[in-house]
Amino acid sequence: MSENSEYVPPKVWTWDAESGGKFASINRPISGATHDKDLPVGRHPLQLYSLATPNGVKVTVMLEELLALGHSGAEYDAWLVKIGDGDQFGSGFVAANPNSKIPALMDHSTSTPTRVFESGSILMYLAEKFGAFLPSDPVKRTETMNWLFWQMGSAPYLGGGFGHFYAYAPFKQEYPINRFAMEVKRQMDVLDRHLAENEYMAGDEYTIADMAIAPWYGTLALGKIYDAGTFLDVASYVNVVRWAERFFDRPAVIRGRMVNRVFGEPSEQLHERHEASDFDTMTQDKIEAAE
Repeated sequence: MSENSEYVPPKVWTWDAESGGKFASINRPISGATHDKDLPVGRHPLQLYSLATPNGVKVTVMLEELLALGHSGAEYDAWLVKIGDGDQFGSGFVAANPNSKIPALMDHSTSTPTRVFESGSILMYLAEKFGAFLPSDPVKRTETMNWLFWQMGSAPYLGGGFGHFYAYAPFKQEYPINRFAMEVKRQMDVLDRHLAENEYMAGDEYTIADMAIAPWYGTLALGKIYDAGTFLDVASYVNVVRWAERFFDRPAVIRGRMVNRVFGEPSEQLHERHEASDFDTMTQDKIEAAE
């Protein structure tokens, strides 16, 4: 089928072959485990199984921010889940998250280990567990939740929509790229107008809403995702850029972005994290410079 030929959907869709593209091997129309593999468990109560995609970064940033506040109970082991190798379809991971998506958290401090999956749910769980980054004032709390759920509902248009068709699809098609580029620019305009009048997403207080949104939209605003900075004219969203630069300069964010990272500069990668001392000297120098 050529790029411009019309696709006629069959009466009943069947999965006859992989769709192609960079991440074709991790997609399938059924759920459940494909192989037996137990999850490793370290010495801390909080066990994270993840990869430093935007959704994974949300949680490692939150954990590092909690530790920076002095919450020693937030110490954690972060285990690398190689989604390209199918680690997320191992029996242990599926037990932690039946949806087979990173991140997944197991809290062993409870009488029966508590599983927490979906990045937004993990942020809420940790915020409530430690009483941090989620305002107690009902109005501010609701505003935080508004933006947290905005991110959870909006980001699939950025990642699975625009990102897929612009960067990862086996060939580029005008209609889906235009459709999702328009929606992503609308979302960026929503953020830019809001941040023109607010220091952070929920007002004047740094919250889990910022941690949820920045790894997706802040990274986009700084031109560091999908090589789409010029295409989407991201620099024009000046308020998002200002907010994103401030977010990514935070020492805990610098640390959190490194955890379970397997791409980019080697000095910015920490494949697994089990102790604060796992961050190397080069990273500590970078963090101290930011402080």
